[in-house]
Amino acid sequence: MNQQIINNQWAKVPNGLNVSFASSNTRFARELPPKLDVEMKWEAKAWKGEKIHTQLLAWANKSQNEISFEVYDLKDKQGNSIKKENITVGFLTYVITDEFKDGCGHRKPQDFDSSYVADMIDTKTKSAMLTKNSTQPIWVSIKVPANAIAGDYKGTIKIKGDKDCTLPITVQVLNKTLPGPDKWKYDLDLWQHPAAIARTHHTPLWSTEHFSLMKDYYTMLADAGQKTITASIVDEPWGHQTYDDYPSLIQWTKKKDGSWKYDYSLFDKYIAFVMDCGITERINCYSMVPWKIAFSYYDENSQKEAVFTDAIGTASYNAFWKTMLVDFAAHLKQKGWFGKTYIAMDERPMDAMKSVIKLLKETDKNWKIALAGEYHPEIEQDIDTYCIASKWEFPSATLEKRNQLGKVSTWYTCCTEPYPNGFTFSSPAEGAWIGWYTANKNMDGYLRWAYNSWTKDPVTDSRFKTWPAGDTYMVYPGPFSSMRFEKLIEGAQDFEKIRHLRSLYTKNKQTKQLNELNKALEIFEIKSLSGTTADEMLRKVKPLLNQ
Repeated sequence: MNQQIINNQWAKVPNGLNVSFASSNTRFARELPPKLDVEMKWEAKAWKGEKIHTQLLAWANKSQNEISFEVYDLKDKQGNSIKKENITVGFLTYVITDEFKDGCGHRKPQDFDSSYVADMIDTKTKSAMLTKNSTQPIWVSIKVPANAIAGDYKGTIKIKGDKDCTLPITVQVLNKTLPGPDKWKYDLDLWQHPAAIARTHHTPLWSTEHFSLMKDYYTMLADAGQKTITASIVDEPWGHQTYDDYPSLIQWTKKKDGSWKYDYSLFDKYIAFVMDCGITERINCYSMVPWKIAFSYYDENSQKEAVFTDAIGTASYNAFWKTMLVDFAAHLKQKGWFGKTYIAMDERPMDAMKSVIKLLKETDKNWKIALAGEYHPEIEQDIDTYCIASKWEFPSATLEKRNQLGKVSTWYTCCTEPYPNGFTFSSPAEGAWIGWYTANKNMDGYLRWAYNSWTKDPVTDSRFKTWPAGDTYMVYPGPFSSMRFEKLIEGAQDFEKIRHLRSLYTKNKQTKQLNELNKALEIFEIKSLSGTTADEMLRKVKPLLNQ
């Protein structure tokens, strides 16, 4: 935008500190005054146990020495309170992004339009400089305690600058309860990347400090409803596509006599650690079908690392893996983990998947299998956790049968889809939209391949060499959440509320309310996003969850 036009816009801004509440579905530019109807109060409805959020904007056409915030307890007329410890406030910081353009594939920064977007929520910085002609968004989040008494809770938030602004907040807590994330049916799967945490925090991989640092990241993910542990059982299952490699949690050794030894000590330590952080339902082991057939192991005869490269389906491949699978299954059964362990594959050729499925079932008929990829009816019955790409849908009869059998059916997006998605330039509302779409299609949840596969400098630049900006991570080193991550959680909460209300309306024979909710869900089709924004769609139907 022309600088003179920008200056003219700022010239119209009232002098001094300007503040307003604003939609959490909008990213506001740092260099422009926000275009909005000023809202000096925030009124919201929430279920018990729900986390709600909004933005608070501060902007000025002259420099402020410093701005900071202060929050207070929210209280109802009976003296009940939502303590200020349940209110989280953080400055939204800006990161470089680019554009979707062709989606997947190698890219050079100079070929793409770049800009700064608000995304990271910095909850550790307690004050910030508000420079001349700039806007500073602030993220405000309230976690309503599960044991809160229904009623209207009132309080304030104060923004301090060259003048103080005190803004009222009212939260109407409804007499409905959202269960804790560990009880959600919504099946969220964001793949974890432990090596990226070690690199970013400058600590040795698998050191005591590394495990200590990982705890906050994994706890934050568990609090979002994460169900699955991402476990690499071979080195680099994804062909070095990320900035940091994925090291194997299992050490493979070919002994001098030709037999095999598998060291599970790191695998055991890591899995137990992640479970202690609250992610306990599933262990997805990657991968017998990596993106490049190259399995590293230590060879005692040559006293060095060697690589097995024989093709999937060959007798040598089957022998190589059968020995390991038998040993691994015995170890998992001893640990009590076999029933929740899945041999996982993603986006692999059909012949390879069929061959691996056959080998697994011959080795132990009780092996469970997870797959993320296209929908293949010929192998569907063999897949216990099946995550299909967004362009596909499960046939309704198949989905119903999978539900009856207790199999998990989810969907995913990646660099292929312009929307809905979680790029740093995506509309934040798309994260919440995903929960509604999942409910509409009667699926169980959503997968995105990267929780924290960070770029070289993720806090500054979310662009990567091969995919649209932000594709490789949802949270930031710190750990810090993001607008995208918080909206994804909002969508999970909405899914749970929809599920609860559907059950309640059916039980109470509230046909009108049930039909109204089901009708509202029908608009959530991916093709609809080409003409209507996720924000517009959500604003129409959100009130149905808080009647």
